[in-house]
Amino acid sequence: MKISTRKKMNLIVSEILLILISILIMLPIILSFSMSFMSPNEVFSYPPKLLPEKLNFDNYIKALKLVKLDRLLLNSALIGIAVTIGKLITGTLAGYAFSNFNFKGKKILFGILFITLFLPAETVMILPLFMIMNKLGWINSYLALIIPFIASATNAFLFRQHFMTIPKELEDAAKIDGASPMQYFFKILIPLSKPMLGGAALINFVYAWNMYLWPLIVTMDDSMKTVQIGVKMLMDAEGLNNWGVIMAGTNLALIPTLIIFFAIQNLFVKSLVSSGLKG
Repeated sequence: MKISTRKKMNLIVSEILLILISILIMLPIILSFSMSFMSPNEVFSYPPKLLPEKLNFDNYIKALKLVKLDRLLLNSALIGIAVTIGKLITGTLAGYAFSNFNFKGKKILFGILFITLFLPAETVMILPLFMIMNKLGWINSYLALIIPFIASATNAFLFRQHFMTIPKELEDAAKIDGASPMQYFFKILIPLSKPMLGGAALINFVYAWNMYLWPLIVTMDDSMKTVQIGVKMLMDAEGLNNWGVIMAGTNLALIPTLIIFFAIQNLFVKSLVSSGLKG
C-alpha cells in the first residue's frame, strides 16, 4: 500500500513537532541534571552554561550527607512499595467483588464508593486521621505512613470497570471446569489484567513517592521523613546559594520514578489503550 506524498509530509511534520514538544517537556529535567554537576560559579556564570565543564559528583555526595538523604530515600522506597502492593491487592479484590458478584446493598455501597472519589481526602480527612493515628500510637512510625493509604476508591473503581470488560463467558467456562471464584480470579483475571496492573502500580507508586503533607505532619524525627521533605530541608539548608546541591537532591528524588516508568512503560501504555476499549 503506497502512501501519498502529502501524507508522507504530514507524517514527517507531525514527527518533528512531537520531537520538539518532547525536548521542550524534557528541558527542565535536562537542565536540572546539568546543574547538578556544576559548581556554584558555573551555575551563576554569565552567559549561562548549559553543560558543566566536567562531571563533578561532589554535589550528590553533599546532598546525601547534608540531610541524610539516603535514609529518606529508603523511607520513601519502603512506603512506596508497601502502599503500591496494598492498593493493588485491595483494589483488585474490591473491583472483582463489585464486577462479578451480586450481594445485598451492592449498588448502594458502590454509590458511596463513587462519591468518595470527589472528596479532597488530604484536606478533609487529615485531622481525624491524625487523631486516629495518635490514639493508636502510630505517630512517627511506618504504620502511620502506610496503613491509611493501602486502600483506594480510585483503584477499586478502575479495576471494577476493567473487570467488567472481560467477557463473562470466561467465568462461565471456568465454573464448568470446576474452578472456584478465587481460582478464576488468580488464574484468569489477574493474568489478563497485567497491563492494567502495571499502569496502576506506576500511578500508585508515584503518588506514594511524592507524598509531602501527610508525612510532614505525622513524622517528628528527621530519620522518619520522606525524600520530598528531604528536598525541602535541603533547600532550607542551602538557601539560594548552591543550586547544584539542590538540583542533585531533586534528581535523586526523581531518578527512582523514572527508572520504574521506563521499566514498565509498555504495560502503562497498554493500560491506557485498553482502558478505552470495551468487549
